[in-house]
Amino acid sequence: MKALVVIDYTVDFVVGKLPCGEPGVQIEERISDITQQFVKQGDFVVMAVDLHDENDRFHPEFRLFPPHNIRGTDGRRLYGKLEEVYKAYQDNIYWMDKTRYSAFSGTDLELRLRERGIQELHLVGVCTDICVLHTAVDAYNRGYQIIVHEDAVASFNPLGHEWALTHFRNTLGAEVIRKGEAQ
Repeated sequence: MKALVVIDYTVDFVVGKLPCGEPGVQIEERISDITQQFVKQGDFVVMAVDLHDENDRFHPEFRLFPPHNIRGTDGRRLYGKLEEVYKAYQDNIYWMDKTRYSAFSGTDLELRLRERGIQELHLVGVCTDICVLHTAVDAYNRGYQIIVHEDAVASFNPLGHEWALTHFRNTLGAEVIRKGEAQ
C-alpha cells in the first residue's frame, strides 16, 4: 500500500509571503498530475498544509520567518491547478493542518497511514530542504519506504534543494524519481 503526501503547496509558499518563486511555479503541473494519478488509483492522498495563527509569538517560526499560511487567508489556498484537483476530488483527499515542518509532528498522519497498512510514502511539495526534508526524516525514523518526486519538489534555496535531494538518497535511503520512472 502506498500514499502521497503533498506538502505545503500553497499560495504563500509558491508566490506569496514566503515564496519558493519560480522553482515552485515550475512544479505546478507535475504536482497536480501526480496528485490526480494517485487519487484515480485509489491511493491515500494527504494535503499536509501549514497553519499559523497571526501574531503567535510562541511558535518557533515566529522569529525565523515572516507571517505565512495564516488561518483564514488566501495564502493558505492550494496553489494553481492543485486547488482545482483538490476541489474535484476532495472527497478522496485527506486535508491535514500541520503547525510544524514535519507532516508527522502533532498530527494524526501516522495513525491514518498505519490503519491503512501503508508502508510506502511518496512526497511532493515545498520546500525541499525544510518541510519535505523534515517529513522525510520522520518517515524514515518510523520505518516507511520513501519516494521523493524530484520534479515535484522545490525550494527558494537551490543549494538547499540539491543538498536535500542528496540527503534523501544517501542518508535516508529514499528513492528519488522523475516523471516516467517507477512509482
